[in-house]
Formats: sequence, structure tokens, C-alpha cells
Amino acid sequence: MKQIAILGAGESGLGAAVLAKREGYGVWVSDLSTISEQRKQSLREAGIDFEEGVHSKAKILSSDLIIKSPGIPEKAPLVKAAREKGIPVVDELEFAFRFSKGKVIAITGTNGKTTTTLLTYHLLREAGYDVGLAGNVGQSWAAQLVERDHDWWVIEVSSFQIDGFQTFKPTIAILTNITPDHLDRYEYEIDKYILSKMSLFENMTSQEKAIVYLEDYFTQKGMELKPFLAELHGISLVEKQPKGAFSDGENLEYTVEGRTESILVSALSIAGKHNILNALCAGTAALLVGVSREQLLAGFGSFKNAPHRMELIREVDGVRFVNDSKGTNVESTFYALSSYSEPLVWIAGGVDKGNDYSVLKPLVSHGRVKALICLGKDNEKLKGAFSGIVSEIKETQDIRQAVAWGQELAGSGEVVLLSPACASFDLFKNYEDRGEQFRSAVLGLIEKENA
Repeated sequence: MKQIAILGAGESGLGAAVLAKREGYGVWVSDLSTISEQRKQSLREAGIDFEEGVHSKAKILSSDLIIKSPGIPEKAPLVKAAREKGIPVVDELEFAFRFSKGKVIAITGTNGKTTTTLLTYHLLREAGYDVGLAGNVGQSWAAQLVERDHDWWVIEVSSFQIDGFQTFKPTIAILTNITPDHLDRYEYEIDKYILSKMSLFENMTSQEKAIVYLEDYFTQKGMELKPFLAELHGISLVEKQPKGAFSDGENLEYTVEGRTESILVSALSIAGKHNILNALCAGTAALLVGVSREQLLAGFGSFKNAPHRMELIREVDGVRFVNDSKGTNVESTFYALSSYSEPLVWIAGGVDKGNDYSVLKPLVSHGRVKALICLGKDNEKLKGAFSGIVSEIKETQDIRQAVAWGQELAGSGEVVLLSPACASFDLFKNYEDRGEQFRSAVLGLIEKENA
């Protein structure tokens, strides 16, 4: 019996363990942290041995295969030792791929990948396809395969997960964009991050389809550094494409498999330039699968985005409160700010990841952002970047205070936007916690006329 060691007992690790057990492997789960009681019970019920608070190096390095959590870097001593011994180290998605007969639409990118993933899944599901959702959204792919397979899988993949791929080969792969992020994982070398993203296309042949945003600088560089064989479908906001999609801001025009379809941008249920790009990517993938124009139109109209991404929470006294807590880097916040022409009260801040805020300055000048509320433990860099550009800057470590100030400062027809441009870990568990606390604070507001 082949032995598998699984490093990490999170969602992906537990899923991989259960699938491996079903496939007849000897399975050992090891987690340096404490495993939750719920997960331990699941492991016991599946008859899977585990340890917590320690990695038994000798036992792990006697395995035939290691499946590691995406959060464990390649430079981790245990991973390096496994590589030196010639033990394959893979990701849960790589392992699950070996046991699915379904076709895969894989989606990566620094920004936009979650919305594009959810939209692609929605378009296929609403069109009646047998489709599953996995990866960074939804449940573990491996865990779902224990229950059932699907004809199609729409899977969001991060660079960390791509680093663990060996045979993973999508039928359709989408790269939304590449901007500097997670560089601490890639020795602060942007080219290494680019190559990680481009590796999604590595196993694809001319029979598979690649969907790529052509005007993205680092994507262009990636295509030069690591050319691929997959049939290119270009996404553009500059010119019409022989294969792919184009938008002039009013229409979405798709050219796929020799046919051209056009849909009004106003048919989208999601707003902003970034969501036009997401719709171009998702729509191209859906048409490649076989979705009709009528089904595409209906799917675009009925789609609801993920929580914490440009999510309208509530309108109070004519002021819209928008939760973009998932905007954890400057580029995400750029898209959020550019989605509104109305005056904004902008709530930002958190753990700065080496941010360069200069790209945001044109979007906040000339009174477009009437006030900046800095929400973080250390706001000096954020305040310094926009001092003299935004007329009013406040700071707090209390999200309820930030929301209350938003209500006080914004007038009817204006927007209070939480789009932090920073990680959340100084004041919150994660971006979801930050978004939920924002939601709670907004729902607790009392309209001025009723106060």
C-alpha cells in the first residue's frame, strides 16, 4: 500500500485525506497547529491517523507522496528535505485532478479571479450544465470528488496552488491579470511570481484554450518569459479580437469558434471596468463550453457577486455603503475607486504590504474622495500618501467608529466605500471578519430622520 503524508489539516488537507483513503492509500495527516475538534472527528470517522502540534519528520519522509497545504512554502525545511529525497510534493488540486473525469476551467490572476470564477460557474450552471465549483472558493475539490464528479469543474487557483501542480491540465485556463503581490513568497522577484502564474498553462496543448487579458503589462511579460501552446483567446479594451472578446465600454463583443456575439454592458448585474474584464473572461469561457447568447444574457443579469467584493450592504439616507473588504491590495482598490463617479468617503488601511499608493492619487483628487478614514494600527504611510490631496483625513481602530463617521460625512447620492488596499490581520482575523464587522456596523445605523 502506498503511503501519503498530508501536511495541514485545513479544508484542502482534510479533503485530500478522505479522497486518498477512498482510493486505497495509507494516509497520515500532520499539522503543526491545533486541529479543530470538528476536523479531528471527521478524520476519526474516516479511519485516518493524524498528529497536531508537531511534524514527525521520519514518518513524513518515509511516504511515497506528500500533499501540502498551499500556505506551506517550498523553502520550508520539511518540503526541501522531501524534494532532496525525491519524494513528490503536490497540492490538493493536483491530487484531485488525477481522480476526476470532468473538464476543468481553471482561473488565476492577482485580481478578479474570484468574481470571474463565480461568474463562470454561474453562467454554466444557469445554462443547465453539470458543473462543480472548487479551489479557493467553495469546498475542497478532493472532498467533493468523494461524493461525486461533474462534467465540468470551475476552479479558482492561486499561485501557491499552481506551484504544486505536476500533471494538472485545464481544458480552459483564464489569467485575469498579474500585479505585484505575495512577493515575500517569491524572494521579492516579480519574474518568479509571473512564472508561477504562467505555469498554469504549462501542460496545455494546442487543443486547450487560454484566455488572457492582452493589455496587462506583466501578463505580456509572462507570455514572453514562458510561451504556451494553448490556443489564445485575447481579452481587450483596445481592439476587437479574432478570437476572444472586446469591449468599448458600451458593448461586450465575443468572437468564439467562428461566431460573434454582442451584449450590452448595461445587461451586467455588476459594475465597473474591472467587472467588464471579468465578464469578458467568463463569457468567453462559457461560449467555448457551448452556452448560447440568450443563456449568457440571462446569466449575466441574474449573477450576484461574492460577499466582501463591491457588495452593496445598505442605503441609508441616500448614502450607499459598499463592502470591498476583499480589496486587500492597491490594484483591487484602484478598480473599486474607479467604479464610482459619485463623491466618496473611503475607508482604508490595515497591514501595508509595501504598497505604492501613487497610482490611486488621480482617483482621489479633485474632491472625488471627500474624506479618508484610516482604519488600522499604523496609519502613518496612508495618511502621508493622501495628505494635501484629500481634504479630511480621520483615523480609528474601531470599525463602528469608521462607519459612523462615514454616515456623518457622506451626503445623499454619495458612497461610503470600505476598500482597504491592505491586509486585515492587524485588527481582524481575515478580510471576511473585517467585512462582516463592517456589515454589522452598517446594518446597525439609524437613519437621520428617525434618529
